[in-house]
Amino acid sequence: MCWMCDHPGSTVDDYLEVIRGKIRNRGWTVQYVEDDRVPYAYTVGLAGHGLPELLITGVSPRRALGLLGGLADSAARAAWDVGAPKPGARLTLPGPTLVEVVEVEFPDVHMNAAVALYGGGVRGRQLVWADRRGRWPWSASFNNGRATQPVLGARAAPGRADGRRRVPQT
Repeated sequence: MCWMCDHPGSTVDDYLEVIRGKIRNRGWTVQYVEDDRVPYAYTVGLAGHGLPELLITGVSPRRALGLLGGLADSAARAAWDVGAPKPGARLTLPGPTLVEVVEVEFPDVHMNAAVALYGGGVRGRQLVWADRRGRWPWSASFNNGRATQPVLGARAAPGRADGRRRVPQT
């Protein structure tokens, strides 16, 4: 259940203060958005480090925290010598999970908490995951046609990616 639902007498400002506390403690937090059709999660706090926030769709809260958390920890600690992963990059995350990075076209639509804290200039990068057979959601055979994973932006042009790399577990 959502925080606001569990705290009916609270305001949005109260909730944003909870998020600020988590960011002060760790440098970032993960906001999970429950949805009957396709849930999603995104980081809040990376924008405070001059980085795009990260987003993932169609995974459980636990999986979202694991995938976003490892990458957010690396970003917040400035572990990337080339900055945040660029659109088109393919990364192997713990699991192992293969993801391709896609620029989120309208972060203000999907990342409300980040926009509330950092303003309308928040950038977002979606971690689009391949299914167990390495197929992407833009393929008709993705996940044997069962699961959906909305892609919230256009894929990068070929040759724009910064290559494939493995992200260490934290």
